[in-house]
Amino acid sequence: MLLGKVVGMITSTRKEISLSGLKFLLIQPRTKLGGTELGEMLVAVDLMGAGVGEEVIVATGRAARLAMGKEDLPIDAAVIGIVDARAES
Repeated sequence: MLLGKVVGMITSTRKEISLSGLKFLLIQPRTKLGGTELGEMLVAVDLMGAGVGEEVIVATGRAARLAMGKEDLPIDAAVIGIVDARAES
């Protein structure tokens, strides 16, 4: 899993039929909440109703497909949580 910030939404009118009805977000991975950008942006399926500007938790690879409940779905990333707060010790 990784932390990221939603920086945009993706609209695709033509896509693989199994992806119909799914919402796609553009995510900028972060080293920590509000922290330094980490790597390239990625496209993730939104399972939580996240919006632009929100900090999110993203599952990648097989974990993303398991979160969707469909291991054969052609996705690499899924938003599985919206961060409300974080405490570090």
